[in-house]
Amino acid sequence: MTTEELATIVEKVTHQQIESQTLEVKAAHGGNPKKIYDTLSSFSNQDDGGILLFGIDEKMGFEKVGVDDPRDLQNKIVEQCNEMIPKIRPLITIYEEDGKFFLTAEIPAIDSVDRPCYYAGKGRLKGSYIRVGQSDEPMTEYEIFSYEAFRKEYREDIRLEERANESSLDQDAVQRYLFKLRENKPNLAKLDDHQILNLMSMVVDGHPTIRSILLFCPYPQAFFPQLTINAVSVPGTQIGDIGINHERFTDNKRIEGTIEDMLSGTLAFIKNNMKVSTIVDAQTGLRKDSADYPMVAIREVVLNALVHRDYSIHTEGMPIQVLMFTDRIEIKNPGGLYGKITLDQLGKIQPDTRNPVLATTMEVLSLTENRYSGIPTIFRSLKEGGNPDPVFESSRGIFTVTLRKRSASETLQNSRGDTSSFGQFILEFCKTPKTRKEIADYCAFKSVSYLYKMYVAPLVEKKLLLMSNPEHPKSPTQTYTTATEYFISS
Repeated sequence: MTTEELATIVEKVTHQQIESQTLEVKAAHGGNPKKIYDTLSSFSNQDDGGILLFGIDEKMGFEKVGVDDPRDLQNKIVEQCNEMIPKIRPLITIYEEDGKFFLTAEIPAIDSVDRPCYYAGKGRLKGSYIRVGQSDEPMTEYEIFSYEAFRKEYREDIRLEERANESSLDQDAVQRYLFKLRENKPNLAKLDDHQILNLMSMVVDGHPTIRSILLFCPYPQAFFPQLTINAVSVPGTQIGDIGINHERFTDNKRIEGTIEDMLSGTLAFIKNNMKVSTIVDAQTGLRKDSADYPMVAIREVVLNALVHRDYSIHTEGMPIQVLMFTDRIEIKNPGGLYGKITLDQLGKIQPDTRNPVLATTMEVLSLTENRYSGIPTIFRSLKEGGNPDPVFESSRGIFTVTLRKRSASETLQNSRGDTSSFGQFILEFCKTPKTRKEIADYCAFKSVSYLYKMYVAPLVEKKLLLMSNPEHPKSPTQTYTTATEYFISS
């Protein structure tokens, strides 16, 4: 960092008076803060690292107090960095302004293989921290385990379930899988069933692995009750919103069975609760279905959740969640990003695979391609459907994918010049009475008068839209409703 960059940070912090995910302020006016281990740990354990800024007093309204002895402070910071495991190599910058010294310590992110970074004096379990907004929070036991699982290559998908035996599996389903294996893998053709089951980590020492139970057991939840998908449809934009009949959920289902059962069951749930409208062109009589979300994208997101969730003992009590709101769908699965990949790299590079044996088995069963094409497929299908890009989040052991509905501007961005096409969109929206302002907001128009002149008025003239008060067309309480003979919605 240059002194000019440090000066800019000082001015920005004192003006905005706030810390951030990657910036921590310390006064250090009377010497080095005794405990910066928590922040050193949390910054080291996040991909962007972080900056410690000394010489600003948060308790005094982010006043510029400066540090007394910048060189001594620098030495003490380095000493504390050397007490971390692994050791941290900070980049120190000193800046003087109006006789006051300010100092920054840039803390680099450590490699995922070496995480978590922790204070040796507390040990790994108590000295590991993670940055959450402006605070340093102790890592959970699971967060620490997740780094260890990647570093030591734990394979939870082939973990044995000693309560089950070979008879716990659907033998017809197993035989179909063995047939496909022999058909596609010549090296296995000469082996008997028992040898293949053992070699492919399906059944070991008489006990099936968790992957075999999830794919071939008639009812996997007999052994793992919470390895399910819990799906709800909410009559609003957040949990807690209620519908017109005071219902908290318009649909609520616990989806069980094998991975294939849960995939098909979840797709059916989403499709049943997703609005699909059919618009009839009054001139051509042609019907066109328009869904809120492309099912291709939905399938890939749900499939990824099932394949890449964490199946360790730490999370086997946590189901996948599907939350359908009126403006979006959120799909949450236990287990954050796995390995070295970052959120911005999703779909661009080949990631590490948390459950490689499970993924390979599902490829043989033709449930997935296992060619890392899922994320690009999601982006492409959403774009083709007029939906915004997906939003990916990985926080504290939960990976969330958010898909949003198409807005009027995105759905019809190429059809505003076509009065008939855009008019159909307005007619669909006005199946219940709407004001001019409501129509303009829904269609993403800033000018209500322009929207009315170009699109609403022609529909009124054609008697496709009916006014609530036709005798006073400019009434501020005027609403518009689609004439039923020209609009069909399913």
